[in-house]
Amino acid sequence: MPDDTMTASRKASALAAFKDMPREPGVPKPDPILVVDKVVRRFGGLTAVDVEHVEIQRGSITALIGPNGAGKTTFFNQLTGFDTADSGAWTFNGRSMNGVPAHKVVRNGMVRTFQLTKALSRLTVLENMRLGAQKQKGESFWRAMIPSFWRGQEDEITQRAEELLVRFKLDAKSEDFAGSLSGGQRKLLEMARALMVEPELVMLDEPMAGVNPALTQSLLGHVKDLREQGMTVLFVEHDMDMVRDISDWVIVMAQGAVIAEGPPSTIMSDERVIDAYLGAHHDAPLSDTELESQLQEAEAALEAEIEEETQK
Repeated sequence: MPDDTMTASRKASALAAFKDMPREPGVPKPDPILVVDKVVRRFGGLTAVDVEHVEIQRGSITALIGPNGAGKTTFFNQLTGFDTADSGAWTFNGRSMNGVPAHKVVRNGMVRTFQLTKALSRLTVLENMRLGAQKQKGESFWRAMIPSFWRGQEDEITQRAEELLVRFKLDAKSEDFAGSLSGGQRKLLEMARALMVEPELVMLDEPMAGVNPALTQSLLGHVKDLREQGMTVLFVEHDMDMVRDISDWVIVMAQGAVIAEGPPSTIMSDERVIDAYLGAHHDAPLSDTELESQLQEAEAALEAEIEEETQK
């Protein structure tokens, strides 16, 4: 674990990167690790994602928020190879990731977790962890026939898995089936397994969803620790208290598009965000002109209906 000085330094560096930055969608970042341009995903007549431009600052914790149906998870799916965008381009560390399948995205250092956890229930917790490691020599059929060729690497993988389980307080469950874990413990397992590939960018899809309050603080601490370990974090979340607590920057989506960006301390007072969540413009009092116009429309519609009935 990093010491307090390093922790303060990493957080200060992340906040300094966003200081005095314009609060506009798609604002350029000083050192972006992920750059997205004109990504569109449609399902029939529905445009689920239409992101013009967005950048994720390296070494920061960025929250992606928005009302239900805003397209956040679909956006995650495009970037991580679990779905195919209709158009657009994105780069990770300057390398194009268009059309790259999910397993190769992971090898490049960009990993994700899911809103509904993907633990392999009939394998033990430790076995789930070992599966997360990349480039295992024993995965080759012919090499698997020679234990001396892969045994050393497997021992190293097991050691790293055990260290992560201790860090996430799951070591006592290492030999239990993953299916026996609670919802919160599965979230911890999925996050720990993601770290087996030593990623640069960790993308968390609603890490607190369905988590027992007793484990919430533990999960919060682990998310913060990812930044202190030198990783970049992008996470989807609905809990605004959590967003304010751990994020350095917030990106807001609504109806598939990015509508606002800003620091967590001020983003929720942005009129565009209030409108997206609450539909403020629909609830605003009508002006005299608007009221008169609506009355005239209603009267015209009523007269047309009466005339139609008369002609029958």
